Amino acid sequence: MKAKAIFSKIIKNQIMIPLVALLILALFNLIVDPSFFKISMGLNSLGNPVLSGYLITILDCGSELAILAIGMTLVTAASGGQDISVGASIAIAGSVMLRMLCGRNGSRELLVPIFVAFIVALIVAMAFGAFNGVLVASFKIQPMIATLILFTAGRSIAAWINNNELPIVYDESYAVFGGFIPGIPIPTPAFIAVICFIITALVLKFTSLGLFVQSVGINEKSARVNGLNPEAIKILTFVILGACVAVCALIKTSRLMTINYSVIAKDIEMDAILAVALGGNALSGGKFNITASILGAYVIQALTTTLYKFQVPSAALSAYKAIVVILLVVFSSDTVRGWISKNLKFGAKKEVKNV
Repeated sequence: MKAKAIFSKIIKNQIMIPLVALLILALFNLIVDPSFFKISMGLNSLGNPVLSGYLITILDCGSELAILAIGMTLVTAASGGQDISVGASIAIAGSVMLRMLCGRNGSRELLVPIFVAFIVALIVAMAFGAFNGVLVASFKIQPMIATLILFTAGRSIAAWINNNELPIVYDESYAVFGGFIPGIPIPTPAFIAVICFIITALVLKFTSLGLFVQSVGINEKSARVNGLNPEAIKILTFVILGACVAVCALIKTSRLMTINYSVIAKDIEMDAILAVALGGNALSGGKFNITASILGAYVIQALTTTLYKFQVPSAALSAYKAIVVILLVVFSSDTVRGWISKNLKFGAKKEVKNV
């Protein structure tokens, strides 16, 4: 009976859903092809030692999604909706960054320090986040409808910023953010994701932001009665998501050393929303767990990498991913977990009666 009670408690733990999903994917790859877990050391084009393998790919590419999942979780918790414009916003922030670095004529030398270009892109991304937040909070527009504006126009705005040209960064120092720090074989995006997570954890620990976001998401009217400003809190979450967008734009453009307005971060908003859902967070708002969302992001990337490994056509990738994600989301629902917990409790009571 005690063992069943412990198992029931584990089942109810929100973070168990993405962990179980990762375990299932790991077991599948271990059975089908153990080489999935092989990690090798090699040299990149600059002669620096780097790690390679499917697990490194998951760590590398999943870090972008994990950063985005942080902001998407807060937006979802506060507004009860999702921002579908983050992919287009990444294109805008990346375009601003390259315009600052390369100028109008595509200079081969950096015109401003990378830090300055990033700060400008950060301000722009946060401003667009505030724009979305105002539409949602002040004008009471559903988040998906409000963010549909940037989703539709964002990539055109990004192309307009650089006169529809594709500026190229030639300075190799810029490649560090989306590649490797010389002498360190672990991808730089993994370190950036850790930094973002630590900053978020510290903010939530030493401020009341988490409590305010949950309060607004659970009951906006009650939050207002208790002295909170729901509009300001919702706008703040969209601004934070804008900051996450700018970081992702830095990583994305650093990988390519240029930008493709129509392709960069394509469909990443869907993966970010799925990461939040797989983390067991209610998409209707309220309580949230950012750690679970981050794990959900790596689950999505692990699934994507697994599908690519087995040569699933890119056109069919979304369909395969949708099937697996539906199963995981259904399993993580309160209905299914409640049913499992209820049956465990019933079994425990029956066992006591027999004794």
